[in-house]
Amino acid sequence: MPVLPGAEPYRREGGETGVLLCHGFTGSPQSLRPWAAYLAERGHTVSLPLLPGHGTRWEDMRLTGWQDWYAEVDRELRNLRDRCARVFVAGLSMGGTLALRLAAKHGEGVAGVLVVNPANKVHGLSAYTLPVSRHFVRTAPGIVGDIAKEGGVEIGYGRVPLHAAHSLRNFFRLVDGELPQVTQPLLLLRSAQDHTVPAADSARILSRVSSTDVTEIVLEQSYHVATLDHDADRIFEQSIGFIDRLATGVGREGTTARG
Repeated sequence: MPVLPGAEPYRREGGETGVLLCHGFTGSPQSLRPWAAYLAERGHTVSLPLLPGHGTRWEDMRLTGWQDWYAEVDRELRNLRDRCARVFVAGLSMGGTLALRLAAKHGEGVAGVLVVNPANKVHGLSAYTLPVSRHFVRTAPGIVGDIAKEGGVEIGYGRVPLHAAHSLRNFFRLVDGELPQVTQPLLLLRSAQDHTVPAADSARILSRVSSTDVTEIVLEQSYHVATLDHDADRIFEQSIGFIDRLATGVGREGTTARG
């Protein structure tokens, strides 16, 4: 199937610092493209892949699961590591979860982690019925487009395939158990109002990672897709400051910041 216009992957060659960005569940690279372009314009090598089953039609996503999505970003990380002196991983929502697993699995191969409204759990009663309901009901209403900014549009699916949602639930549970293996510097940005992922997910992640260099920033003017919302510029500026601080070796040890 052809890729939806605007949902194409994005890659730019740059300097010795690489950044891998991971988009969210049922979304597409479009939600992170401005962030990726900002980093590329400042000289970094950037990779923003399209996850399998995404960016075409929701029926294609029914045939994929977390193993496919993770394999794609793992492959991209290895490619970046072959070309760059250091690599950072970043992500929005489920993309943040993918980034955290990359950090847990690759250790020193990841220089730092940047996540925006990272997801940790499928909430509500539907989570408990997914193992059975997915065999009788194909989809649920879509979750894309939670943006406060007037005119803000996220390219993604209007339906959520329940087979994929069940796989996502299993993935969240897996990564939750791996969070103590995350030791890299962490920048976590979360929206004060998020209609897709509750603040409890960020709190859970912060309580379980082993990182000692942690910065949490609350975005007051944006909803879930903050990378396309009012706080986008703040996300971009904070991320470049975080990356450049660590890339130049001017780090801070044993600190937890809130902002």
